[in-house]
Amino acid sequence: MREVAIVAFAQSDQVRRSDEQSEVEMLMPVLHSVMEQTGLKTSDIGFTCSGSSDYLAGRAFSFTMTLDGVGAWPPISESHVEMDGAWALYEAWVKILTGQADTALVYAYGKTSPGSVRDVLTRQLDPYYVAPLWPDAVALAALQAQALVDSGETDEPALAGIADRSRTSAADNPHAQLKGAVEQGDYVVLPLRKGDCPPVSDGAVAVILAAGDKARDLCARPAWIRGMDHRIEPHSLGVRDLTDSPSTRLAAEHAGAFERPVDTAELHAPFTSQEVVLRKALKLGDDVRINPSGGALAAHTVMAAGLLRIGEAAARIHRGASDRALAHATSGPCLQQNLVAVLEGDAR
Repeated sequence: MREVAIVAFAQSDQVRRSDEQSEVEMLMPVLHSVMEQTGLKTSDIGFTCSGSSDYLAGRAFSFTMTLDGVGAWPPISESHVEMDGAWALYEAWVKILTGQADTALVYAYGKTSPGSVRDVLTRQLDPYYVAPLWPDAVALAALQAQALVDSGETDEPALAGIADRSRTSAADNPHAQLKGAVEQGDYVVLPLRKGDCPPVSDGAVAVILAAGDKARDLCARPAWIRGMDHRIEPHSLGVRDLTDSPSTRLAAEHAGAFERPVDTAELHAPFTSQEVVLRKALKLGDDVRINPSGGALAAHTVMAAGLLRIGEAAARIHRGASDRALAHATSGPCLQQNLVAVLEGDAR
């Protein structure tokens, strides 16, 4: 199997509102930055893949606008997923593994601020039995949190500790939205308080992948993708055990996460209670550094937060802060679909 690595990572500031910028204007500086890190030109990129959501943009085929920022002439090999950018990275990884490209540009973006994301996300629910009830994203996460509390897996002080640790870690992340200790505040939906929930964020992220010796030429210490897999839970929430995530565990197993210990884990856990589920499913001990970037509790740009987790894990390998890292992305209510990637740096 070909060796494939992340060789560059860039992101915008993750902000509460970006009214003064379009998606293209928000994305272009990020694309310029990631290309400058490698010295590549648009014509050097073998494949381009993006992740975004028309539901957030409020118009069909909204992703075609951002191709203006990429530069689609002369014609490029391009694809798009109506998913978090982590799944765009998966498609690009497969493209390189199969020898159809040697390099790939992957990017994702989201403007969550213009509408009520809690309501927009109800459109991904079962259209016959669940969506007509309009349970929003926070209410569904609260069901999962209450199940965890009832089972004895966690309690409200423990959840508050997760929020405090995450946002304290974000103090070292110049792009994070929430930094430092944050008051838990009032209940949003019992048992979740304001501090247990992610902030509404706008932002963009991009990475570049390369194969083999090309990766070594472009990056002093590439973040090699040793394995990646994604799995999905049943669509009906009523047939799932919300205190566990078998799909995460299975994806991690197929990605090789359990073969050797990891030192860092970037988990896409928008709610504090979801970190409890993921840590158990991924068998992460107290010796693993969890979300040193602050994670989704510090900034949660829908459709980009998962790719951000992979990019942040890769960046730690690039600068020597990590040797073997796990990155996780999720999509859908209550951790419905999960992707796990294992990244490694060359031995030092």
